[in-house]
Amino acid sequence: MDQDKVLERLGKLNPKWVKVIEKYINKIPAVRQELDGQTDTIMTDMEASARPYKDDYVTYRSLPEKGVSKSKVTEMMADLAAREVDKWKKGFASGTVYHGEEKHINFLNEVYAINSQTNPLHSDIFPSVVKYEAEIISMTAGMLGASNVEDEICGSISSGGTESILLAMKTYRDWAKNEKGIRRPEMVIPITAHAAFYKAAEYFKIKLRTVPVDSEFKADMKAVRKAINSNTIVLVGSAPTFPHGVVDPIKEMADLALSRNIGLHVDACLGGFILPWAKKMGYKVPDFDFSLPGVTSISVDTHKYGFAAKGTSVILYRGKSLRAHQYFTITDWPGGLYFSPTFAGSRSGALSAMCWATLVSIGEEGYMNAAKAIMKVADEIKAGIQAIPEFKIMGDPLWNIAFTSDQYDIYQIMDYMSKRGWILNGLHKPSCIHICLTLRHTQPGISERFIEDLRQSLQAVIANPDKKDGMAPVYGLAASIPLRSTVSNLLKKYMDMLYKV
Repeated sequence: MDQDKVLERLGKLNPKWVKVIEKYINKIPAVRQELDGQTDTIMTDMEASARPYKDDYVTYRSLPEKGVSKSKVTEMMADLAAREVDKWKKGFASGTVYHGEEKHINFLNEVYAINSQTNPLHSDIFPSVVKYEAEIISMTAGMLGASNVEDEICGSISSGGTESILLAMKTYRDWAKNEKGIRRPEMVIPITAHAAFYKAAEYFKIKLRTVPVDSEFKADMKAVRKAINSNTIVLVGSAPTFPHGVVDPIKEMADLALSRNIGLHVDACLGGFILPWAKKMGYKVPDFDFSLPGVTSISVDTHKYGFAAKGTSVILYRGKSLRAHQYFTITDWPGGLYFSPTFAGSRSGALSAMCWATLVSIGEEGYMNAAKAIMKVADEIKAGIQAIPEFKIMGDPLWNIAFTSDQYDIYQIMDYMSKRGWILNGLHKPSCIHICLTLRHTQPGISERFIEDLRQSLQAVIANPDKKDGMAPVYGLAASIPLRSTVSNLLKKYMDMLYKV
């Protein structure tokens, strides 16, 4: 819609608005032009960062006339892997690789080789994968309260946390339509809920009602109650949130969902394989799982702190009748009877085999020991951050620690940390950064190195307050400009660049 039409509509509502808004709307083209210039500069820097190898290896824009020898292919891949391994193996990356020990990696590679040809779509040919997936679901459910409730907790294996969340929201949409007659479904989520919920709302045409968080960055329950209406199909809480690592008030949400006969989905993708053990160790972990009657589904990533390979997650439901709304079947297709429990048709059974092998080889004792090691480092890093007056921690996180500064540009600090080898996550609204701790950070000296580098980075910003390079301009731009379409266009340009040969 052009500016004249916008002003015409506003004038019909209230003529007084036109003069006020016209003053600002006429500035938009100039503002957009200035921002486009900034984004072009930023894109140049981002492309250089994303394509550091473009002049070092042959680029294949079409199939080679003759196949390249397997030895040359593996030689190139080994060289690329060697150039990247230090980015995560030494313990400087937030999240990303959650286990990473060489023996564990070799074990999973061996399991993959044994199961490389399996496909769960063909359960008659590969019943081994049926065994693996059913047991993964059962073991995960047992860890998350299933053994303490009368309801049958069931689920499915997905490709990752995003698919688990998408499946759950599609399930609630169809459940509400079929069981309650809701044709205009809505979901209520805190603003800190994972971006996958926004994606689900867009994909499945579910109206999104976002609610603010309180001073501790947890869902504001007063706002949650106010957002519910007759079209609400599901509430969402996180255990913990991705941005700030805090657990939403799941108990209050569960009670509310139960009283209103709506679903409650708990996103435990990040915390499902740590929170149960941290709670047993005595850490302050609120109830969040199926032991709460109002919790009707949980997503939990086996590829994160479950330490399986990338490509598996579990979506759990309270009862088969709810899960049934996730399934797809077609009975009159010329290709025969077809059914699929998740979005994928064919998929690798080897990933599920690796997940099963990981869970049974680590066991409860192994997961408890991993949680102890991670929480110990988290306590050390939180204490170190709190000892620096210029920083403050956001809320009361466990091991995913977000912090900011009221005095200095936190994104500049992140850039100086990057120069010291750290790969941290930049967040905004409010502006902060976080480090998500994994087993890679439990190596000797990592917590001390992090705090010392943080102190040095702070001093560098104090000495050079106007110097902004690296990703600081990107996050600063995204956090400050009101034209969100410009930020969206920047992200789309970046994705286009990733696919450019």
